Amino acid sequence: MTAQAKLAELASTPAKAPARSGRPVVLQVLPSLDTGGVERGTVDIAAAVVKSGGTAIVVSSGGLMVRELERTGARHIAMPVHSKNPLVMWQNVSRLVRLIEKHDVDIVHVRSRAPAWSAYYAAKRTQRAFVTTFHGTYSHTNIFKRAYNRIMLRGDRVIAISHFIADHIRDVYRVEGPQIRVIHRGIDLDLFSPHSVTPERLIGLAERWRVTEGMPIVMLPGRLTAWKGQRLLIEALARLGRNDIRCLIVGSDQGREGYRRSLESLIDRRGLLGVVQVADHCRDMPAAYMLADVVVSASTDPEAFGRVAAEAQAMGRPVVASNHGAARETVLSGQTGILFPPGDAEALAMALAEALALKSAAREALAAAAIAHIRDNFSKEKMCVETIALYAELIAERAQRDESQAGRAEAAV
Repeated sequence: MTAQAKLAELASTPAKAPARSGRPVVLQVLPSLDTGGVERGTVDIAAAVVKSGGTAIVVSSGGLMVRELERTGARHIAMPVHSKNPLVMWQNVSRLVRLIEKHDVDIVHVRSRAPAWSAYYAAKRTQRAFVTTFHGTYSHTNIFKRAYNRIMLRGDRVIAISHFIADHIRDVYRVEGPQIRVIHRGIDLDLFSPHSVTPERLIGLAERWRVTEGMPIVMLPGRLTAWKGQRLLIEALARLGRNDIRCLIVGSDQGREGYRRSLESLIDRRGLLGVVQVADHCRDMPAAYMLADVVVSASTDPEAFGRVAAEAQAMGRPVVASNHGAARETVLSGQTGILFPPGDAEALAMALAEALALKSAAREALAAAAIAHIRDNFSKEKMCVETIALYAELIAERAQRDESQAGRAEAAV
């Protein structure tokens, strides 16, 4: 018997649904709780569940953010849900079933494919609502990969983190229906606010990066990986031909030392040693954004959401971003930033020149528009409210279903 057949067998005999306690219990499942957008969203939603009077449980293999999660009042339970080993995934079904029944879970919410296979069958066996969040386009180059990805479409509700992702689901998987809901990722506007950054933080970061006062700064934040467009920005700066600016490429290489060296070599070959600096990961991104005159998101592949563009706008900084993916939703070209054709170094150079040439009044107007745009459409609060409402909708549906079943049973007697 295959692992998938064993998973199906586990789900074939549903457990009896217990009486509801009246206090919503939400279980989120993801591979780990190390740093990242998925992890940040998980912690934010757990905090919102607790704040709304519910119980939040998160299952993962652990990570750096466990302590932060627990400070919200949520509970973390370690489980090898990061594993793609079929035997471990099969064993995780039983582990999750026991956990769901012990804590009387109402909602099972998964955020990644490997744990989704176990969580789906556990939710099915225990007759609990199953929610997925589609966080990216995932690799879908052949039928096997698409079949593996389809577990993320089996939710009673499927959350797409942007309209771009919702369209991707419809185009690639031919899935339509009201179960697909767009809930954008949310930016913490208490953290990412121009008023939250003290002068001391700015001075400390400027000294660390040896930034010359008064010199315009172009910044590209993001992990050092080819599709984030660091090479494209370097080529654009070479075309721009200005030596009176500084460019900071900010991000960890995450072990890609060869790629980092290739960037440094390209900087040298393009005569930009005095212009471009490859910095490491920054723990104080709000202060980093405040140092910048222009923030660049030059991704060569479409961003599923793109936190850099949203965070920078929340800080009132002009954004130059590739015109594809969710950037078309988060950036209002000509109002809060500039969109350029993806992969076009010449167009990026022209967009940089335009952004750097903004006069004070235009910069202030753009900053106000950008901050308002993010506040109204992409805040953490909005994301949490919409997610909690989705949970409540599913719980109400289950209550109605249980009541209907009880009525039919009584009528039969």
